Amino acid sequence: MPAVEQDRHPVQPASGRTKDKSTAVEIIESIVIAVLLAALIRMFILAPFYIPSGSMIPTLLEGDRIIVSKITYRFRAPQRGDIVVFKYPRDPSRDYVKRLIGLGGETVALKNNRLYINGELVPENYLPSGLRFSDYGPVRVPEGHYLMLGDNRNVSEDSRYWGPLPEKNVIGKALMIYWPLNRIRLLN
Repeated sequence: MPAVEQDRHPVQPASGRTKDKSTAVEIIESIVIAVLLAALIRMFILAPFYIPSGSMIPTLLEGDRIIVSKITYRFRAPQRGDIVVFKYPRDPSRDYVKRLIGLGGETVALKNNRLYINGELVPENYLPSGLRFSDYGPVRVPEGHYLMLGDNRNVSEDSRYWGPLPEKNVIGKALMIYWPLNRIRLLN
């Protein structure tokens, strides 16, 4: 059997780093890349939000945590019925979540606990049965704006109080509840 010559000088990486140091550098690089990717995803694609009030009961409960898509509305316009997270028009440092009810150019009215858009009755199957709320409108939604209402109409500070929401305030579409675990589900 031929003898295998053993190298008397161990091979070192070209950079002169030892194996232990290169492993540490790789770990640090991996962590930095992961943090950067997470930051980019949160800034431009998906973001978590906390629900602090009962204005969207029964759809969203106080304490729910939701995932919001920040890119959905880059590919399609917001639609009636979407649950939308947005910058509160009176204080843009605060985020609100409400349901999109009226689109720009539409006339919205609440009469006898029912929603009317351009004089036509619009069913709201997401509302709790038997919910009673005050009449409102008719109000014409300006182009480039949305009329936003909470599902829990009696305790919701919404467009009835602060007016139509400018398009520029929209952050994204609520996709799912991810916490608490017993409430995990997709939002329609």
